[in-house]
Amino acid sequence: MRVIGLTGGIASGKSLVSEQLAERGAIVVNADKVGHEAYRRGTETYRAVVEAFGPEVVGPEGEIDRRALGAKVFADPEARRRLEEIVWPAMRRMMEERLAELRAGGAQVAVLEAALLIEADWLPLVDEVWLVTASPETARRRLMERNGLSPEQAEERLRAQLTNEKRRSYADVIIENDGSLEELRRAVDEAWSKLEARAGEVAR
Repeated sequence: MRVIGLTGGIASGKSLVSEQLAERGAIVVNADKVGHEAYRRGTETYRAVVEAFGPEVVGPEGEIDRRALGAKVFADPEARRRLEEIVWPAMRRMMEERLAELRAGGAQVAVLEAALLIEADWLPLVDEVWLVTASPETARRRLMERNGLSPEQAEERLRAQLTNEKRRSYADVIIENDGSLEELRRAVDEAWSKLEARAGEVAR
């Protein structure tokens, strides 16, 4: 089984690429969804998060309130590091289990969609890294249109992440996404065709 690590900055279009890869037969493991599961009520991770950040991060349904938790850690690097130390190892174990299940089930291609693939050092879980990029100007515009952020808020989000240049140094495949949806689809088609060609060479 070939495992693609799909990553990219905020508003780069990772989810669109992930959907298009799923249409081509890849099975997607979404790290964000794994993260939600990792600190569900009753888990060790849930207890560790509540112990570290207090009962105010628990919502009315008894689950972690991601908005309240985010407010605590976004502007506090030390708090964010503490959260990462709690959640990232649990997420990694869960993703390893998912990928092992897919491999045992005979899946041909899996996609690990993870914005923090590089930062969390999940690179050993994948065979190759596909990076989706958008220029800072494009990402800023999308954040303002999609999330209703002010220019200052959008800029703050962009500054809080790795630069495209830093991510490029880890990438095996780069998909530029500053244009139309059709242009993105063509870029994904090309990358998928090359993946199939590489797989054929390995099989031979």
